[in-house]
Amino acid sequence: MKEKILEFLKQQNGFVSGQRICDELGVSRTAVWKYMNSLKKEGYEIESVTRKGYRLLQSPDLLTTEEILSSMKEACIPGELCCFESIDSTNEEAKRRGESGAPDGSVYVADQQTRGKGRRGKTWISPSGEDVFFTILLRPELPLDCVSMLTLVAASAVAEGIDKVTGQCCQIKWPNDIVLNKKKVCGILTEMNMEIDSIAYVVVGIGINVNRINFGEEIADMATSLKKESGHNIERSVLLSEILTAFFRDYKLFLEKQDLSPFLDYYNKKLVNVDHEVKIIKKDEEIIRTALGINERGELIVQDAEGRKEHIFSGEVSVRGIYGYV
Repeated sequence: MKEKILEFLKQQNGFVSGQRICDELGVSRTAVWKYMNSLKKEGYEIESVTRKGYRLLQSPDLLTTEEILSSMKEACIPGELCCFESIDSTNEEAKRRGESGAPDGSVYVADQQTRGKGRRGKTWISPSGEDVFFTILLRPELPLDCVSMLTLVAASAVAEGIDKVTGQCCQIKWPNDIVLNKKKVCGILTEMNMEIDSIAYVVVGIGINVNRINFGEEIADMATSLKKESGHNIERSVLLSEILTAFFRDYKLFLEKQDLSPFLDYYNKKLVNVDHEVKIIKKDEEIIRTALGINERGELIVQDAEGRKEHIFSGEVSVRGIYGYV
């Protein structure tokens, strides 16, 4: 109920009476008073005036269930939504919940991670109160070879959400990074758990540099944040709600098609290295090719100097620009 009251306050342009809140939401005046005090303790600036009612003046930058749900224009999270002040890793929490039977479409959000990780076992630095870290638990009925495409579905949704909230135009670095002005702002890590020959569950972990300003020397030349590139603070709950809305809309389409055809044009328009030479790094070699785009299976289509085309699967390689990260 608290998230419904918060959402109702956000929808008002001015004061709203306690009685109207009671009538609209079906709660008692005492319950309204208790919820208002609870919101104030969490940092919401709510003005209370006799005979006028309540008015929301300012919201804190929180990643709570109430704040995220109240920021959503429609209820689109099919599973549970759990928020943590600090946790080892949202991916690890999603796996634990997955083993315990948590439903498809559950979302796990953290204000801070103590053991965040990225692709190929790399550490993902996860400070408190600045960025967005979350994992979506999925139980898709898909062939095993479709699972890797979920990373690209997520990348498309993240790009849409970032553009909408920041007013910037981000790009996708195939298969799992989002970049702004050729620097990384987001990474995506997809992991799968199997039962014999079928999918038990998939976790899609997403970390976004949102309001962070300072980066260590080792990553300063390749990483940035939405705040640094847009010039203003970003409301993390609003960003997350936009991404989740886009993702679950696209996830439904993906399950119907079982390929990336609904998102192909958008993804290829966002692809940062299209028509540019890239360095493809495999275990035992590095090759230079020109990136042409992705196909419906999410494979990167590249071309060599003689015009021969090749399809690259994301699990096999890393892709870099010729002179750096992009």
